[in-house]
Amino acid sequence: MDGQAGFSLTELLLAMALLGIVTGFAVPSLRALHLDAARTTQVNQFVQSIHLARSEAMKRNAVVSMCPSRAGRTCDAAGTPAWDMGWLVFENMDRDSPAVLDPGEPVVQAYGRWPEGQIRGNRATLSFRSYGQSGVTATYVFCDARGSVAARAVIISQAGRPRIATRTATGSALDCT
Repeated sequence: MDGQAGFSLTELLLAMALLGIVTGFAVPSLRALHLDAARTTQVNQFVQSIHLARSEAMKRNAVVSMCPSRAGRTCDAAGTPAWDMGWLVFENMDRDSPAVLDPGEPVVQAYGRWPEGQIRGNRATLSFRSYGQSGVTATYVFCDARGSVAARAVIISQAGRPRIATRTATGSALDCT
Protein backbone atom coordinates (compact mmCIF):
# COMPACT_ATOMS: atom_id res chain seq x y z
CA MET A 1 0.00 0.00 0.00
CA ASP A 2 1.42 3.26 -0.94
CA GLY A 3 -1.40 5.62 0.14
CA GLN A 4 -3.14 6.32 3.37
CA ALA A 5 -6.19 4.23 4.28
CA GLY A 6 -9.46 6.09 4.88
CA PHE A 7 -12.10 8.13 3.13
CA SER A 8 -11.68 11.25 1.07
CA LEU A 9 -13.75 14.31 1.88
CA THR A 10 -15.82 13.75 -1.27
CA GLU A 11 -16.60 10.14 -0.32
CA LEU A 12 -17.55 11.18 3.21
CA LEU A 13 -19.88 13.96 1.98
CA LEU A 14 -21.48 11.60 -0.53
CA ALA A 15 -22.07 8.96 2.17
CA MET A 16 -23.57 11.57 4.52
CA ALA A 17 -25.86 12.90 1.76
CA LEU A 18 -27.04 9.38 0.99
CA LEU A 19 -27.66 8.72 4.70
CA GLY A 20 -29.66 11.96 4.93
CA ILE A 21 -31.85 10.98 1.97
CA VAL A 22 -32.54 7.50 3.34
CA THR A 23 -33.31 8.91 6.80
CA GLY A 24 -35.64 11.48 5.24
CA PHE A 25 -37.73 8.68 3.76
CA ALA A 26 -37.56 6.41 6.80
CA VAL A 27 -38.56 8.85 9.57
CA PRO A 28 -42.12 9.56 8.33
CA SER A 29 -42.68 5.83 7.80
CA LEU A 30 -41.48 5.07 11.32
CA ARG A 31 -43.79 7.77 12.75
CA ALA A 32 -46.74 6.30 10.87
CA LEU A 33 -45.80 2.84 12.13
CA HIS A 34 -45.66 4.14 15.72
CA LEU A 35 -49.06 5.87 15.39
CA ASP A 36 -50.61 2.76 13.81
CA ALA A 37 -49.31 0.58 16.63
CA ALA A 38 -50.55 2.97 19.34
CA ARG A 39 -54.01 3.27 17.72
CA THR A 40 -54.29 -0.49 17.24
CA THR A 41 -53.36 -1.07 20.88
CA GLN A 42 -56.10 1.29 22.08
CA VAL A 43 -58.74 -0.12 19.73
CA ASN A 44 -57.88 -3.66 20.80
CA GLN A 45 -57.98 -2.73 24.50
CA PHE A 46 -61.36 -1.08 24.05
CA VAL A 47 -62.77 -4.11 22.21
CA GLN A 48 -61.28 -6.41 24.86
CA SER A 49 -62.93 -4.34 27.60
CA ILE A 50 -66.31 -4.67 25.84
CA HIS A 51 -65.89 -8.45 25.69
CA LEU A 52 -64.80 -8.44 29.34
CA ALA A 53 -67.84 -6.39 30.41
CA ARG A 54 -70.22 -8.68 28.48
CA SER A 55 -68.71 -11.87 29.89
CA GLU A 56 -68.57 -10.51 33.45
CA ALA A 57 -72.23 -9.47 33.21
CA MET A 58 -73.16 -13.04 32.24
CA LYS A 59 -70.83 -14.61 34.81
CA ARG A 60 -72.02 -12.39 37.68
CA ASN A 61 -75.66 -12.32 36.52
CA ALA A 62 -75.47 -8.55 36.98
CA VAL A 63 -75.12 -5.29 35.09
CA VAL A 64 -71.51 -4.49 34.24
CA SER A 65 -70.77 -1.00 32.98
CA MET A 66 -67.98 0.96 31.31
CA CYS A 67 -67.33 4.64 31.95
CA PRO A 68 -64.56 7.13 31.13
CA SER A 69 -62.19 7.67 34.05
CA ARG A 70 -59.19 9.96 34.39
CA ALA A 71 -58.10 8.65 37.78
CA GLY A 72 -59.01 4.98 37.42
CA ARG A 73 -61.09 5.09 40.61
CA THR A 74 -64.21 7.08 39.66
CA CYS A 75 -66.26 7.75 36.56
CA ASP A 76 -65.83 11.16 34.97
CA ALA A 77 -68.75 13.56 35.17
CA ALA A 78 -71.42 13.47 32.48
CA GLY A 79 -71.05 15.76 29.49
CA THR A 80 -68.48 15.15 26.81
CA PRO A 81 -66.63 12.09 28.09
CA ALA A 82 -62.92 11.84 27.35
CA TRP A 83 -62.48 8.09 26.90
CA ASP A 84 -58.87 8.67 25.78
CA MET A 85 -58.04 9.63 29.39
CA GLY A 86 -58.86 6.04 30.43
CA TRP A 87 -61.92 4.01 31.37
CA LEU A 88 -63.27 1.55 33.91
CA VAL A 89 -65.20 -1.71 33.74
CA PHE A 90 -67.19 -2.23 36.94
CA GLU A 91 -70.18 -4.08 38.37
CA ASN A 92 -73.03 -1.57 38.40
CA MET A 93 -74.91 -2.94 41.40
CA ASP A 94 -77.52 -0.17 41.54
CA ARG A 95 -77.99 -0.25 37.73
CA ASP A 96 -77.88 3.54 37.45
CA SER A 97 -77.96 5.17 34.03
CA PRO A 98 -75.74 6.81 33.06
CA ALA A 99 -73.54 4.44 34.96
CA VAL A 100 -71.60 5.86 37.92
CA LEU A 101 -69.12 3.94 40.06
CA ASP A 102 -70.58 4.13 43.56
CA PRO A 103 -68.83 3.16 46.81
CA GLY A 104 -68.83 -0.61 47.21
CA GLU A 105 -69.19 -1.39 43.50
CA PRO A 106 -66.29 -3.62 42.44
CA VAL A 107 -63.98 -2.46 39.64
CA VAL A 108 -63.30 -5.32 37.24
CA GLN A 109 -60.58 -3.58 35.22
CA ALA A 110 -59.12 -0.08 34.80
CA TYR A 111 -57.55 1.10 31.53
CA GLY A 112 -55.01 3.92 31.14
CA ARG A 113 -54.93 6.97 28.93
CA TRP A 114 -53.98 7.25 25.26
CA PRO A 115 -51.61 10.21 24.97
CA GLU A 116 -51.28 10.01 21.16
CA GLY A 117 -54.95 10.42 20.32
CA GLN A 118 -58.58 10.97 21.15
CA ILE A 119 -61.50 8.62 21.65
CA ARG A 120 -64.94 10.13 21.17
CA GLY A 121 -68.20 8.26 21.47
CA ASN A 122 -71.89 8.87 21.19
CA ARG A 123 -72.56 7.29 24.61
CA ALA A 124 -71.35 8.60 27.97
CA THR A 125 -71.34 5.07 29.44
CA LEU A 126 -72.03 1.50 28.33
CA SER A 127 -73.86 -1.13 30.36
CA PHE A 128 -74.17 -4.84 29.66
CA ARG A 129 -76.80 -7.10 31.17
CA SER A 130 -76.58 -10.73 32.17
CA TYR A 131 -78.11 -11.81 28.87
CA GLY A 132 -75.26 -10.06 27.02
CA GLN A 133 -77.05 -7.10 25.51
CA SER A 134 -76.13 -3.46 25.84
CA GLY A 135 -79.58 -2.38 24.65
CA VAL A 136 -78.24 0.52 22.59
CA THR A 137 -75.96 0.92 19.63
CA ALA A 138 -72.83 2.94 20.18
CA THR A 139 -69.91 4.21 18.12
CA TYR A 140 -66.49 5.23 19.43
CA VAL A 141 -64.04 6.90 17.03
CA PHE A 142 -60.28 6.65 17.63
CA CYS A 143 -58.32 9.53 16.08
CA ASP A 144 -54.67 10.54 16.21
CA ALA A 145 -52.66 13.41 14.70
CA ARG A 146 -53.34 12.12 11.17
CA GLY A 147 -57.07 12.81 11.47
CA SER A 148 -59.84 11.02 9.58
CA VAL A 149 -57.42 9.34 7.18
CA ALA A 150 -56.19 6.94 9.87
CA ALA A 151 -59.24 6.90 12.16
CA ARG A 152 -60.90 3.70 13.35
CA ALA A 153 -64.33 3.23 14.85
CA VAL A 154 -65.56 0.60 17.28
CA ILE A 155 -69.26 0.07 16.62
CA ILE A 156 -71.25 -1.83 19.24
CA SER A 157 -74.50 -3.49 18.20
CA GLN A 158 -77.60 -3.72 20.38
CA ALA A 159 -76.55 -7.29 21.12
CA GLY A 160 -73.34 -5.86 22.60
CA ARG A 161 -71.02 -7.15 19.88
CA PRO A 162 -68.22 -4.81 18.77
CA ARG A 163 -66.85 -4.48 15.26
CA ILE A 164 -64.15 -2.22 13.84
CA ALA A 165 -64.72 0.08 10.87
CA THR A 166 -62.62 2.50 8.85
CA ARG A 167 -65.60 4.39 7.34
CA THR A 168 -69.11 5.41 8.41
CA ALA A 169 -72.16 3.37 7.41
CA THR A 170 -72.65 5.71 4.43
CA GLY A 171 -69.04 5.23 3.28
CA SER A 172 -67.76 8.65 4.27
CA ALA A 173 -64.67 9.33 6.37
CA LEU A 174 -64.91 9.09 10.15
CA ASP A 175 -65.22 12.43 11.95
CA CYS A 176 -62.17 13.45 13.95
CA THR A 177 -63.18 17.03 14.75
